[in-house]
Amino acid sequence: MKKHSARVAPLSACNSPVLTLTKVEGEERPRDSPGPAEAQAPAGVEAGGRASRRCWTCSPAQLKKVFWGVAVALCVCSSWAGSTQLAKLTFGKFDAPFTLTWFATNWNFLFFPLYYVGHVCKSTEKQSVKQRYRECCRFFGDNGLTLKVFFTKAAPFGVLWTLTNYLYLHAIKKINTTDVSVLFCCNKAFVFLLSWIVLRDRFMGVRIVAAILAIAGIVMMTYADGFHSHSVIGIALVVASASMSALYKVLFKLLLGSAKFGEAALFLSILGVFNILFITCIPIILYFTKVEYWSSFDDIPWGNLCGFSVLLLTFNIVLNFGIAVTYPTLMSLGIVLSVPVNAVVDHYTSQIVFNGVRVIAIIIIGLGFLLLLLPEEWDVWLIKLLTRLKVRKKEEPAEGGADLSSGPHSKNRRARPSFAR
Repeated sequence: MKKHSARVAPLSACNSPVLTLTKVEGEERPRDSPGPAEAQAPAGVEAGGRASRRCWTCSPAQLKKVFWGVAVALCVCSSWAGSTQLAKLTFGKFDAPFTLTWFATNWNFLFFPLYYVGHVCKSTEKQSVKQRYRECCRFFGDNGLTLKVFFTKAAPFGVLWTLTNYLYLHAIKKINTTDVSVLFCCNKAFVFLLSWIVLRDRFMGVRIVAAILAIAGIVMMTYADGFHSHSVIGIALVVASASMSALYKVLFKLLLGSAKFGEAALFLSILGVFNILFITCIPIILYFTKVEYWSSFDDIPWGNLCGFSVLLLTFNIVLNFGIAVTYPTLMSLGIVLSVPVNAVVDHYTSQIVFNGVRVIAIIIIGLGFLLLLLPEEWDVWLIKLLTRLKVRKKEEPAEGGADLSSGPHSKNRRARPSFAR
């Protein structure tokens, strides 16, 4: 069977990243090389004294990835913004954020079955469900998925998954969806800070700047509504949700490393099983204590609940497995694009006030998110680009001077034969 070399980390239901948000943990895919033009330009300068003029070219495979990236980014944007707006609409008739979280998380059980359908359709060497399951279980160790492994390596992530989604949905009840979606983008900054502290990842000054921008945006967003208790609680809930999401990602990389597509699908399905077995009791308790109460099951907006769950499942599928067809950075851009979409919807459906402070806060957080998408070698690439432009500017005057100086000589050469005659 042909095995995938790319390994991904299952992201939380509200992750960006761009998981990353979708970020590829333990990335094994080779980074795009600078290309033949970049590699040969310095040699040309050293040998001949001037660099050869080469234009940036894209292979058909790269163009295909870019086109797929645009499609995936639009899918991430629409599913994420759609699920957020549908959750806001659902709370108008069904004020039960934890029950909604529990209901949507149950759909995670479909991850592995959907993955197996894709495996049967695309793989040349097809395996049975049992064989594929056993192979994916090696992700948990030589003994596979034992009861001990379930409670030590799966259960904690199930709790973090539930907290991330519940805090996010509860925040939607308090503040508008634009603020919720833009504040959740700060989770990428939290991932960097935790990775730097816990995983000893490479220090990058630009990412520290991005983290500072994220924190400044949170403060400005709080100030935009005048520090009202209702708004402060909602913002605190979103920040807590982003923190849980970041903790989920960092702990996954620390404890489990990275996972192939089948292993990631199995892991997410196990989270759905954990939710059914151990979280089901909490909505029941909340119902009988009337914390989250509804008069009858006929009053539940099943269409909204199922629509929200389908959109959230679609978002997670695309974010976790979109790396197979495109670049992670393009997928993460879909999370940022959801912010203006939510802003447009809020402008026409709610009484949100886009004052100067709120707009600046949104721009600052968005800028911080984009800075975090820069690759680790961005400074090397920038130096190479500036060096190339500098060399090219020096070449143009030199070539122009050479043409002018050769002009009279060439005219004399042409004129001498005519005089001879």
